[in-house]
Order: sequence, then structure tokens, then C-alpha cells
Amino acid sequence: VQLQASGGGLVQTGGSLRLSCVASGRILGINDMGWYRQAPGKQRELVASITSGGFTKYADSVKGRFTISRDNAKNTVYLQMNSLKPEDTAVYYCNLEQQPSYSYIVQTYWGQGTQVTVSS
Repeated sequence: VQLQASGGGLVQTGGSLRLSCVASGRILGINDMGWYRQAPGKQRELVASITSGGFTKYADSVKGRFTISRDNAKNTVYLQMNSLKPEDTAVYYCNLEQQPSYSYIVQTYWGQGTQVTVSS
């Protein structure tokens, strides 16, 4: 499975960006997709995730500002980021997790990361 993320960039405080991530390869019908971010000197953290059934989860720091969505037919996950703050500056990584029915092992895949920079 390969993940290709796009949509990062430089934006001013209060601005918006939309990230996209396309998955390809051996993708199971049931999977979770999400976005993580890592700022310099900090650990990677979950931003938002969405199941193939549409259940979403958000970090407290982005609730009300970010919206995750997906198009299952296109194997694509999106992250609409509004009201951006300087503390949102990080490399954003898309993620896919799936578990084959024949295995107890969860397969985890990562995209290459896209830089989001919010200027004050």
C-alpha cells in the first residue's frame, strides 16, 4: 500500500488549507485513515482519523477547526483545516491501518508527509 499526500503550504494565521491523501495498492474494504503531525522537537501526534464507515475522531486542539472526510471509491482522505494557528505548523502525515481477516496483525502505512506552515 502506498500513500501520496498533497496540499500543504504556507498560510497566514486564520487561513485555510486542505490536505489530500490517495491510497493505492492492496487496500481492504474496512480500514481506518487518518492524519498525524509532527512539529520540530515534538512527538508525532494524531490530528484526526476516520473509519471506512465514517466514524471520526479528533485531537482536542483541532476540534471545531479541522474536518476529516474520505471518499472510499477513490481511496482518498481529506483534511480541511480552517482557522489555522502558528501552533498547527508541522509536517502532516497520512496514515492507513487495516487488519486482514486472517491475521491478528494490524497493517500500518504512512505517507511521505507534507509541510504545513502557519505564519503569525
